[in-house]
Amino acid sequence: MAETKINKKSSTIVHPHYACAVGGAYTAVAIKNGVPIANCGPGCMYKQYFFMGFENGFQGSTSTGGGNVASVNVGENDIVFGGEKKLDDLIKSVLAIYNGELFVVAIGCTGELIGDDVGAIVKKYREAGYPIVHADTAGFKGSNLIGHEIVVEAIIDQFVGDYKGEKKKGLINLWFETPFFNTNWRGDYLEIVRILKNVGFEVNVLFGPQSGGTKEWKEIPKAQFNLVISPWVGVNIAKHLEKKYDQPYLHIPVIPIGEEATTAFIRQLIEYAGIDAKKSEAFIAEEAELYYYFLDSFSHFFAEYWYGLPSRFAVVGDSAYALAYTKFLSDQIGLIPVKQIITDNPPEQFREKISKEFRNLSEGVSVEVEYIEDGYLAERSLSEADFGSGVPLILGSTWESDVAREKNALLIEIDPPSSETVVLNRCHIGYRGALQLIERIYTSTVGGK
Repeated sequence: MAETKINKKSSTIVHPHYACAVGGAYTAVAIKNGVPIANCGPGCMYKQYFFMGFENGFQGSTSTGGGNVASVNVGENDIVFGGEKKLDDLIKSVLAIYNGELFVVAIGCTGELIGDDVGAIVKKYREAGYPIVHADTAGFKGSNLIGHEIVVEAIIDQFVGDYKGEKKKGLINLWFETPFFNTNWRGDYLEIVRILKNVGFEVNVLFGPQSGGTKEWKEIPKAQFNLVISPWVGVNIAKHLEKKYDQPYLHIPVIPIGEEATTAFIRQLIEYAGIDAKKSEAFIAEEAELYYYFLDSFSHFFAEYWYGLPSRFAVVGDSAYALAYTKFLSDQIGLIPVKQIITDNPPEQFREKISKEFRNLSEGVSVEVEYIEDGYLAERSLSEADFGSGVPLILGSTWESDVAREKNALLIEIDPPSSETVVLNRCHIGYRGALQLIERIYTSTVGGK
């Protein structure tokens, strides 16, 4: 397993591919009528939004995100004398202004370091009947992916609460892509929820445009099981729910893209849940017929232009996207992986399993993945990749644009920061998203971008 270490003389990371833990505030933004309150220094929330919401497909935010996130803006006086009153006043103002269903106080570095008892302040309002929680999301705890898990667990413990009732067969909690961080998360959620509902499941959609908001969060304990579709993000959440509600979970590490992967995903899910497969098999047959109808049309283009199309590719991105895209392009499209770099610093306990997936991409196809946080080092490693004599294909972020120009490569932005693509409800997963991904890649080959 190849791994690049940061220079021990410096902890600075150049060209980061993730935000810091306080970016978990955007987990609250992704919940319908969720309202984040930031207890951090000035500029922290702006940086989180700029990285995850703006320079990430220009996906924007809701009315409670972006420049509207209320922040304490901890200053020198607060560090010296304490900032509890300032936070208390801010919470009081936010509760008066916003008609939210859930308020999440995300605590940043300075908020945690000065030692204010944020929990006591928040508890006071919760006991008064307000739906409010706090989450210890100091940036020094890790990336926004860690912050996402911290916020979710805080909501579960402080808002959802205890439950001792029955479980509902066929109802699942969906833990999928990280809101605002994964560039296509909204469109990908639409596709995965469409698939799950059409094969016979009820779904607690906790984030995004289809979410019912806090009423679905309250239904979390009633689900038959938790479904985690990710190499590592969400697994700790599922384990927490298993302990809290005696609720099992199914962990599927590879996001399904294309007919073969999506069909296998559905059948694995149906078998695990123990529900009737008649409905799911009818859905599979219908989707497969449509998928191969369009793929057959694409084959005419491929047969005509194959000599000018890329045959080798690289992916630089978070573990979820890097693994899913590499698997699809290798196994279903027949491209050759030459450099796969994971940038989201997955915890050590998950790395060997992730690496094993890359070693088993398809029959006879494997690659050793590299784990590199530092964007400069990732760019340097990418520049050393041998793409042969053909046109290279790079799936990555804006950070990789210089290397792509040097190699005359096609660059498809799929990960933050993505400053040269606009994302509304774009989807690259499942049955329908795979076709959009193929369109996007091969349009760039004939269009020059």
